[in-house]
Amino acid sequence: MIKIGIVGVGTVGQSVVKILEDNKDIIRARSGKEIVVKTGIVRNLNKKRDVNIKLSDNYLDVTTDPEIDVVVELMGGVEEAYKVVKSAIENGKSVVTANKALLAYHRFELQRMTNKPFEYEASVAGGIPIIKALREGLSANHIESIKGIINGTCNYMLTEMKEGAKYDEILKVAQKLGYAEADPTFDVGGFDAAHKLLILASIAYNIDAKPDDILIEGIENIDTMDMDFAKEFGYEIKLLGIAKKDGDFIELRVHPTLVPNKQMISKVEGVMNAISVVGDKVGETLYYGAGAGGDATASAVISDIISIVRGSNAPMLGYEKPLENGDFKLRDRNEIKSKYYLRIAVSDEVGVLEKVASIFAKNSISINNFLQKQGNKFVKILLSTHQAIEKDIQNSIEEIEKLKFVKKPVNLIRIEE
Repeated sequence: MIKIGIVGVGTVGQSVVKILEDNKDIIRARSGKEIVVKTGIVRNLNKKRDVNIKLSDNYLDVTTDPEIDVVVELMGGVEEAYKVVKSAIENGKSVVTANKALLAYHRFELQRMTNKPFEYEASVAGGIPIIKALREGLSANHIESIKGIINGTCNYMLTEMKEGAKYDEILKVAQKLGYAEADPTFDVGGFDAAHKLLILASIAYNIDAKPDDILIEGIENIDTMDMDFAKEFGYEIKLLGIAKKDGDFIELRVHPTLVPNKQMISKVEGVMNAISVVGDKVGETLYYGAGAGGDATASAVISDIISIVRGSNAPMLGYEKPLENGDFKLRDRNEIKSKYYLRIAVSDEVGVLEKVASIFAKNSISINNFLQKQGNKFVKILLSTHQAIEKDIQNSIEEIEKLKFVKKPVNLIRIEE
């Protein structure tokens, strides 16, 4: 018998308890042992929970209990969760976590600290087994790129906006449906996706970047006119987490992206997640499924527990030793290369386009596609560029916004083809 302790018996924690009971026969057959929850840790003992297990409000009752083999951390947050996981490791426990924020900041510290199995499949894309795919299934490949729809809230909102819904309206609907929190900043601002991207990049490239090191933009400024431009020129707008290898450098970025509508990832709609991984030998592989929800996430948590029970002790981030040719370097966000889409609100004057074009030309940027739309108050210039360098496009925007006929901040979306 394997005994586990769960720190955080919320939606996912309760689903873990229920699935271990509902599917105990198949879980025992696959793992070779009975897996039972001995203790659950909660903040409020008076809150009713739909589980029949022993509860405590002191995490040490799990991390220091000699009978508990595996500690499952589902409490969320960063520093308090780090304290709990560190205590579990110091007491010789194997660890399973679904905590993307914890790993975004402390994954390399935890790897150095533990000599027991440490699993985290549920930290990225819920029930999609992307961690095992990258760490094990694709381990013979150099990973050329990762592009992922890894936040269901944003994907749901962008799907609805494509059909004409306005941002503020669909955000309220998403909150009512439980897809977005009362304070939605973590999701719509791109931070949730960034945490997940950093975890995937660690496995793919053994790179220790933090959220503050990478480009992160959300969907707050997406407009129906942006959707019109996308449709006109054969794109879909998706919030993507992108990791790319270019020589010794790795690009890591999260932002709204114009994706050609012929690409499979462009067809992923609603709250679903999808991750495209390109390996140098296998080519492109695509992983699709439910990226959140109690049962989907709990399924991934239990798969990790089963792996530990079977005796798997794969390196936490997939590397037994350092890369022979040295570590990859994180590319400075100002040196990123991309194609760009811009929306510029201007007064209806002669010579506007000429002045905008001259600024682009001065910064070595050429225009690819162009539309002009009459708004309620201003004319909207919608254009896309050929490939340019991030610092050049930002310099151009800074200059354009100083022009007296430009009436609002310029909106930018990167294009990924």
